[in-house]
Amino acid sequence: MALFKKRRSVADDRKIPDHIAIIMDGNGRWAKNRGLPRTAGHAAGSKKFKEIARYCNKIGVKYLTVYAFSTENWRRPKEEVDTIMNIFRDYLKDSTNFKKENIMLKFIGDRSGMPEDIAELMNKAEFDSKDATGLKVYMAINYGGRDELVHAVRDIVNEGISAKDINEDVISSHIYTKDYPDPELIIRPSGEYRLSNFLIWQAAYSEFWFSNVLWPDFTPDDLERAIDDFNMRNRRFGGV
Repeated sequence: MALFKKRRSVADDRKIPDHIAIIMDGNGRWAKNRGLPRTAGHAAGSKKFKEIARYCNKIGVKYLTVYAFSTENWRRPKEEVDTIMNIFRDYLKDSTNFKKENIMLKFIGDRSGMPEDIAELMNKAEFDSKDATGLKVYMAINYGGRDELVHAVRDIVNEGISAKDINEDVISSHIYTKDYPDPELIIRPSGEYRLSNFLIWQAAYSEFWFSNVLWPDFTPDDLERAIDDFNMRNRRFGGV
């Protein structure tokens, strides 16, 4: 219970962002710092994802999008990629994941590029959690922001929509995240200061929060600090 103890916030009436997105970065460096193989870092990062998702559900976040595996990550050493895929398999085979917490799980990205058995497990996980009414978790797997836009443009063309009728709303209705709002807060731990091809369309007016903490060391307190900082931002959306 102490894990989920709520820290003092900047204001009693602070706003919890409806949608938080997290770039789960730093697994490999976390392992290297401990003299462990990079694969151990990915296993630790998977456990951290579960912890933070449950905490988001507890404090009232409505949507959580996490960057789990990018379209560029296939370039990593085969052993590392295979380990990540096996972590996905083990996680997805556990049909009780988040069930007791009333958390819905969905996936965004090009699942046609995933191993067939993992794609089937993804479909099953979505079906098993479809009636959950708590936090909605969207896991970005084989995902790239540019690739997402390419898929959206192809779908628009295939539907025969004329160029003069294409606007922001049309594009937004054809991207992977069309069914939920853009992220209000994007968090990137690990000391990097870039989006790395994550939600590049959706992030137009997101607030960003960066930390030197590596993802496996990220705690609910770190999340609370990000939310406190979010509450101190003046979100003008281009206005005064």
